[in-house]
Amino acid sequence: MPELTISPEKVGFLIEKAREFDVKEETVDPDSGSNGADDDMIDVLEDDGRDPVVREIAGFIDALSEDEQVDLIALMRLGRGDGTIEEWPELWREAARGHRGHNTASYLLGEPMLGDLLAEGLDELGLLPGGEGTTPIH
Repeated sequence: MPELTISPEKVGFLIEKAREFDVKEETVDPDSGSNGADDDMIDVLEDDGRDPVVREIAGFIDALSEDEQVDLIALMRLGRGDGTIEEWPELWREAARGHRGHNTASYLLGEPMLGDLLAEGLDELGLLPGGEGTTPIH
């Protein structure tokens, strides 16, 4: 079984935050003058480019060590089905090669359903993400 540098608790935190980000949708009414209380706070689900969750995720990922960031990329790819647990060393090497000179947070946030993919990757490794609400969605 592969050894991860990043803790399942850290991955669990990212899973929760990524799922918060994944529910965002395009802004429908950019000039809405309505009060949030009047429209049931629906505007909070619109991605207007100034999302504090994105800043929180990016700051968290940027603060990780390089090996932890590579673990995240490899976990996401494992969860996406790019390889199997037996191919983990190659997945990790590819993630490390692709990581050099790139912004890991931007790369990962560009992946649809990132939270679910990370959860699936952990599940493949037989690990729990460290929180009750962070199980893979099947």
